[in-house]
Amino acid sequence: MSCLIWVKGCRNLFLQDSKIDLLDRKEDVKKKLKKAFCEPGNVENNGVLSFIKHVLFPLKSEFVVLREEKWGGNKTYTEYEALEKDFADQVVHPGDLKNSVEVALNKLLDPIREKFNSPELKKLTSAAYPNAAKASKELLGARGMQDWNSEPENVDPSRLDIRVGKVISVEKHPDADSLYVEKIDVGEPEPRTVVSGLVQFVPREQLQDRLVVLLCNLKPQKMRGVESQGMVLCASSIGEPRQVEPLDPPAGCCAGERVYVEGYEDGEPDAELKPKKKVFEKLQADFRISEDCVAQWKQKNFLTKLGSISCKSLKGGSIS
Repeated sequence: MSCLIWVKGCRNLFLQDSKIDLLDRKEDVKKKLKKAFCEPGNVENNGVLSFIKHVLFPLKSEFVVLREEKWGGNKTYTEYEALEKDFADQVVHPGDLKNSVEVALNKLLDPIREKFNSPELKKLTSAAYPNAAKASKELLGARGMQDWNSEPENVDPSRLDIRVGKVISVEKHPDADSLYVEKIDVGEPEPRTVVSGLVQFVPREQLQDRLVVLLCNLKPQKMRGVESQGMVLCASSIGEPRQVEPLDPPAGCCAGERVYVEGYEDGEPDAELKPKKKVFEKLQADFRISEDCVAQWKQKNFLTKLGSISCKSLKGGSIS
């Protein structure tokens, strides 16, 4: 059957995992959407948002973002622009967006799956789609398949370039009420421009001149027209009302000091994290705030040479 959507971030358009077909099973749809490129706040080259805009909205004239009540509950959008704005402002999380597309897409595909469940059409489908792995091998050649089947790369926290930063200036984003545009000194010749969704959680005067913890090797991305060159790492509470606190370096730290995870201080950070590899996302899944309000990865502390990274009060929270 004809392809419905190409999932951005796949190695080769001829491989079976690179697209969603009309006859894909629900578990296949979930697997392929999980791989889709969908960075928080990035609306520029976002295949999931494009699919909603060009397929789901024209068909249904609305789109429902499905969320647990503790994250605000379900929200129905009747205009695509409103959804894009909320995603850019990080009101809508990529995980919720993908889950909602999965539900909407399966509703479209279910009648087609049922129709093609007859023996005659199953036979026709098998004839139209011969063994995909064999076809992929012929197309890629031996060298390509060797690369594809290689062992997964090592993902450990030493690959993250995390530094202490000092906030030099804080301004409201000209086109997004929930975003700040900050200039942050991280020990480089020029301060970095960083866009953060902290307006609802941290007063501007509390950010000015404070030390923060900055992830520095994300690929720069535009957020509502302003390029962001890093991410201010913050602790977040679990449940409602949501609370957010920027992580605190130890007293006495200087801008540019390296932040590392205990036991991983000797590794070399990547020059730039490739979005398709999802290195940060894989590591972030194990970021937590301890009962002593210390930032941790797999129960190992985030450190500088002067001590542990912490937050003020959000024990048991997540880090993003």
